[in-house]
Amino acid sequence: MKHTDALAVDTPAHMSVFERYLTLWVFLCILVGIALGLWFPGVFQAICAMEVAQVNLPVGLLIWVMIIPMLVKVDFGALHEVKQHLRGIGVTQFVNWLVKPFSMAFLGWLFIRHWFAPLLPADQLDSYIAGLILLAAAPCTAMVFVWSRLTNGDPLFTLSQVALNDAIMVFAFAPMVGFLLGISAITVPWATLLISVVLYIFVPVWLAQWWRRSLLAKGQDFFDQVMAKMGPWSITALLLTLVLLFAFQGEAILRQPLVIALISVPILIQVLINSGLAYWLNRQLGVKHAVACPSALIGASNFFELAVAAAISLFGFQSGAALATVVGVLIEVPVMLLVVRVVNRSRDWYQRAE
Repeated sequence: MKHTDALAVDTPAHMSVFERYLTLWVFLCILVGIALGLWFPGVFQAICAMEVAQVNLPVGLLIWVMIIPMLVKVDFGALHEVKQHLRGIGVTQFVNWLVKPFSMAFLGWLFIRHWFAPLLPADQLDSYIAGLILLAAAPCTAMVFVWSRLTNGDPLFTLSQVALNDAIMVFAFAPMVGFLLGISAITVPWATLLISVVLYIFVPVWLAQWWRRSLLAKGQDFFDQVMAKMGPWSITALLLTLVLLFAFQGEAILRQPLVIALISVPILIQVLINSGLAYWLNRQLGVKHAVACPSALIGASNFFELAVAAAISLFGFQSGAALATVVGVLIEVPVMLLVVRVVNRSRDWYQRAE
């Protein structure tokens, strides 16, 4: 590939307006949510009270609108493609399940419980760490397709890897989160955790695949048209969820605005370390650049929609865990665009080893 082609994909030209300016929308949601929470506290207290078995019904509906359109795009039939990219798949799985969750638990312990502890609310330290763990234990699903396009990544590898991650999450998310919360000395609400897995992973995956088959039965063109119309649904639902979150978190944030900046530090470090590790390991194993790029990006990014949903279910709207997952949303796009730029700019260096 010519160098000019590499530079051509080094821009967010293939991203929708929602995706391209997600960080801006999140900032606006912070301001709107805080303002609404201060002006209409009674309304949001009523929303918070709409719960069944510790599951908030308005948020549960928004989470489904957020997650299901993404999962409709996932073709689990692509799992047979895994065998064509075993080295790249192996690197991604190693980083996703053996490096990222544990490194985040360590960084949370180091920064939140020790280095930053004097600057954070003492009663929320465990909750912040829990939110970071939830964020790291959920490998990215939807936005990976965007990152892969921006790096000219192999589409079959990206699709098969996402399908594999989703399949693994159904079984591994709850045990991984429970284990890491346990070693972090955080009480594990197992019943709520298992309910969250069923509500926000198992059921959405089943519904999305049923819907996918129904749409494809009417033809690929019809499927593509519906997917195009559904494009803004997920991000819109996410932004509405953030408005609710910050309506409840607003007073605490105004008291300590430094909290968001401090929580972002371990998230930023973790993304850079894991993307760099996955990229380097792929190069050492002789994996082609078109596979190494999505592998590194999948290894670094998070399924923040699931993390937000689980944090709300497990710890509540006003918890530090919910806030920590929202911080992950806040920095996801600019940091991942930085990673995209790095892997595109380093293409010549990488290919010297292929």
